[in-house]
Amino acid sequence: MDVQKSDEITQGWLYLIRFNRFGLQYARRRYFVLQNQCLKSFKSVPLSDTQEPLRSAIVDSCIRVTDKGRESFKRKVFFVFTIYNTSNHKDHLKLGASSPEEAARWIHSLQNVAAETGTDSKRRWQPFRLNDSKSAKRTNSVDWTVSATRHVDAIMPDVIAPSQWKIFGCQNGLRLFKEAKDSNNSSESRAGQPAIMAVGVVEGTSEAVFKILMSIGPSRYEWDFCFHGGTVVEHLDGHTDIIHMQLCRDWLPWGIKRRDLLLRRYWRREDDGTYVILYHSVIHSKCPPQDSYIRAYIHSGGFVVSPVNQGKESVVKHMLSVDWKLWKSYFPKTSTRSLTICMLGRVSALRELFRARAGELCSDDFLSRECVSIRINEQQQQVKPEGGQIMPMEEVKESPVSNASDEFFDFPDHSDDELEWDSESSQHCYVENCQPKLSSAAGFVKKLHDLAVQRKGYKDLQEVLRESNPSSYEYGSTFPKDSNCNLPCSWASTDPSTFLIRSDSYLEDQRKYKAKGTLMQLVAADWLKSDKREDDLAGRFGGIVQKYAAHGGPEFFFVINIQVPGTTTYSLALYYMMRTPLGSCSLLEHFVKGDDSFRNSRFKLIPYISKGSWLVKQSVGKKACLIGQALEINYFHGKNYIELGVDIGSSTVARGVVGLVLGYLNNLVIEMAFLIQANTHEELPETLLGTCRLNHMDASKSISVDSMNI
Repeated sequence: MDVQKSDEITQGWLYLIRFNRFGLQYARRRYFVLQNQCLKSFKSVPLSDTQEPLRSAIVDSCIRVTDKGRESFKRKVFFVFTIYNTSNHKDHLKLGASSPEEAARWIHSLQNVAAETGTDSKRRWQPFRLNDSKSAKRTNSVDWTVSATRHVDAIMPDVIAPSQWKIFGCQNGLRLFKEAKDSNNSSESRAGQPAIMAVGVVEGTSEAVFKILMSIGPSRYEWDFCFHGGTVVEHLDGHTDIIHMQLCRDWLPWGIKRRDLLLRRYWRREDDGTYVILYHSVIHSKCPPQDSYIRAYIHSGGFVVSPVNQGKESVVKHMLSVDWKLWKSYFPKTSTRSLTICMLGRVSALRELFRARAGELCSDDFLSRECVSIRINEQQQQVKPEGGQIMPMEEVKESPVSNASDEFFDFPDHSDDELEWDSESSQHCYVENCQPKLSSAAGFVKKLHDLAVQRKGYKDLQEVLRESNPSSYEYGSTFPKDSNCNLPCSWASTDPSTFLIRSDSYLEDQRKYKAKGTLMQLVAADWLKSDKREDDLAGRFGGIVQKYAAHGGPEFFFVINIQVPGTTTYSLALYYMMRTPLGSCSLLEHFVKGDDSFRNSRFKLIPYISKGSWLVKQSVGKKACLIGQALEINYFHGKNYIELGVDIGSSTVARGVVGLVLGYLNNLVIEMAFLIQANTHEELPETLLGTCRLNHMDASKSISVDSMNI
């Protein structure tokens, strides 16, 4: 089922996932062709370019592609992505691929085609439906982002940062590293649990290694000598789940009772084919501690699988920071370190497994055992009481699974009338699933955090001041500034030279250089909470933006409002200001006065976790991201400002990252840089719009919008 790609054509087999009249999902195998901004589907491989497709759709600048992760259908796992129209979320397609690599190629191709579409206003809001191919013809338009698709950044960090690891040994062909000591960081060090990483090379593709690492079925017995059994307790979304793993006793020292782990597992794929699997321990009501096991606690851990040697081999990094719950008075401190190093030796076993199989491993187990656990949990979550709330899941029980391999299948054909792409049932189900919700694990961590704040027994001076003046806040004043970064829950500007941006010769040599300054200055920030999404903060009366507007000065504001949805919606608003005329920077002026398609293709963020656990650093990364291609951005304009409302809830991957970050928020120092991507010689070199440093943010110190002066 390989995707064949040329300069203008992407084609291959995919599965169209739909809902029937009873609200149940089904999949149908179709051959898709993406050519000339048109996506076509066929029942079989087309014999000629003139063959009429079953359905066709125009892919223009209004189209977004969202990675939905893994979903199971009839004991098979699909890697799902959704294509939808930003002007109408009911106008959508849900497609599934048989492998993550195939899904990634299609997502990349669709995003490139959407970026290549011009800015013709007559075409801009055309409905995205699969219509007859005769209506799919389109005229040529201006291609203002063509260079963006010809020059793709190499997957290298865009942040200059010191190494986090120091080598201390080599064992079984694996290099062993320990986390460098940091007096201002590392909750693992304070807890006395060392963070250790093993690095080795495996003779297999990153996709094959990823599938083996994700499996918790019979194939795991072939390489994981610590594993005794496991199951999926809850499937949160396509990228996140809760798993329970029991560890065997054979590898443990004499006298130590068997351990088990309850983990929140998150995965994603990078653009270069690197797979990241992260996990940390959680508490779940449906999987309490068992009498025959002692539950160990993983502070942070996971795998990073990167392709090397033209994808034929993979570098596997395995990191663990574990509290084994040993008796401190009986076992020396070195026992914890020895157990962790022993468990990291699984990378050696994985390497030997691929070497014995010559890099070729069957993934049938990956597509069976775990899939059944996911399906059981999904069925239990669909049972609802009269009030409409989801009933708690029953206790998960493992089901016997046949080892026989199952081929991908097609469902019986229905009439063409049933193959309408916008049926009422599919629209209803899509809208219901599209609502942004914080994952249950992240919500649980947030509740624990709030409970700890309530019981800490003291109050900060900052809290006393807030309680004594509950209504003294205006927009732009709720988040204090501390240039020395000593005050918890504060902000400051960070050094621009930390970030790498495109040089004036980037189109020829792809070279980047240290940023030397910023176009704007960060002058204010807000840290707000509300029961709904708060938009257009800059346009609200009494705020810092409107005060400057009242004086009629030359100041112009660029406001970035990062919105984290959930039961409580949090908003981090950053107010950047410039005093020079907007026309002094032609690219910024084009961004402000251009349309949303241009803005979505150019607005870029470079993230960096300068202080925090390995788990969070790995989940966030240090690579620049075009936010408008991954998340929905709502734009608001005024006489002296433009505001970008970044909806974190619009992406499953982003929600998974935020779910991890929330649990560690008050232990993190987050640095970010914002810029408008330069794609032509006239626009280069790039210049940062602004930077920020967020110091140990605390959700409990956010200000309610209801208490603001309005």
